[in-house]
Amino acid sequence: MNLRESTHIALQGLSANVLRSALTMLGILIGVGSVIVLVAVGNGSSVAVQKRIEGLGTNTLVVMRTRGGFGGFGGGGGFGGGGGGRATNGTQSSVSQLTTKDVTALGDKSQAPDLKAVAPVINEASVTATYSGATYAPSQFVGTNADYLSIRDYTIADGAAFTNQDVTDRNRVALLGQTVVTNLFGTQNPLGATVQFNGIDYHVMGVLTPKGSNGAQDQDDIVITPITAVQDTLAGANAPLSQITVEARSRGAMTAAADEVTTVLLGTHHITDPTQADFQVLNQATLLSTASSTNSVFTVLLGAVAAISLLVGGIGVMNIMLVTVTERTREIGIRKAIGARRSDILGQFLVEAVLLSLMGGVLGVGLGLIGSKFKIVGVTPVVAWYSVGLAFGVAVGVGLFFGLYPANRAASLRPIEALRHE
Repeated sequence: MNLRESTHIALQGLSANVLRSALTMLGILIGVGSVIVLVAVGNGSSVAVQKRIEGLGTNTLVVMRTRGGFGGFGGGGGFGGGGGGRATNGTQSSVSQLTTKDVTALGDKSQAPDLKAVAPVINEASVTATYSGATYAPSQFVGTNADYLSIRDYTIADGAAFTNQDVTDRNRVALLGQTVVTNLFGTQNPLGATVQFNGIDYHVMGVLTPKGSNGAQDQDDIVITPITAVQDTLAGANAPLSQITVEARSRGAMTAAADEVTTVLLGTHHITDPTQADFQVLNQATLLSTASSTNSVFTVLLGAVAAISLLVGGIGVMNIMLVTVTERTREIGIRKAIGARRSDILGQFLVEAVLLSLMGGVLGVGLGLIGSKFKIVGVTPVVAWYSVGLAFGVAVGVGLFFGLYPANRAASLRPIEALRHE
């Protein structure tokens, strides 16, 4: 008997018990659909995290102060006005800060050739903006230089960006995020307007292109101004830097750039032992790699959980095929009596089991692709096409594996005993 005949007989057998066949396929359908959807959720979560990190800028390093650092020449650790650390000579050190001296040193290409741009940052808290009777407190008020925009991947939607000449001239100009514009101006054009920040006049010269939320923060709820203007009006002339934002020349140079930043700052802070550094260099590539690794484990775990339902579906196929063999014992005996070979019987029931899994797999793929169109627990699924092929292939393999025993049992029946079966 050829494959065509076996398939025809198998289809007749399945159509004879449509409801039972449908329920058997349902197990495979749910299994395949679950694998596709859950892997898509894990993949979507990974993509979302990656976008959030990349939304902070391309090839970015962030230098931050840490508490309790030690300085060989009195440079103690501090963060946000924290207490000083102990100097290596046993005397109490002063609080170490990030300063413009550090920024100048990092901008020296001879010391840090893998750095493309460096931006000092002062994050001023509790700033209230006022315009024409409307007030709003932006979540971020940043004083920096012109390089910060390119490092953090901010672009101008309307108006113009301030330049480093504006920083040098200490011009009180501001760039507003879309959230700030909406809350202060509504539908009005903010360009050219004078906004008061804690009572100090700033001229609005540009509106930032919307970036949306990075999950933890609204990236459009921001005001960016020249750092010198912030020092003159809000933070104070001697205010320390909140952080230093650095852009490496390429993704491949991130590690080298981080090492150069560490070496330069150890020198400017007069620290000989790197373990006693009063600053921390956050590497975006490391964060991205860690996040990707974590999400990969999460995705595999979700896929493994969903694959259990495929196993259950396979057991269902075996169960139904065993019932089918028992019901059709006399038919098997008659076919053997008129010349059907062992391989013919084996092929007939094996094809029937595979067909159940095949049809369930096709419907499961459709269900999975449809289900991946909807947000699940706040995550937008992203279909991983390898999971579609894998789930479908496993479904067919499950049918083959779990159909083998019932098919072999049917093929092993002796004709005389099968004909006697009631």
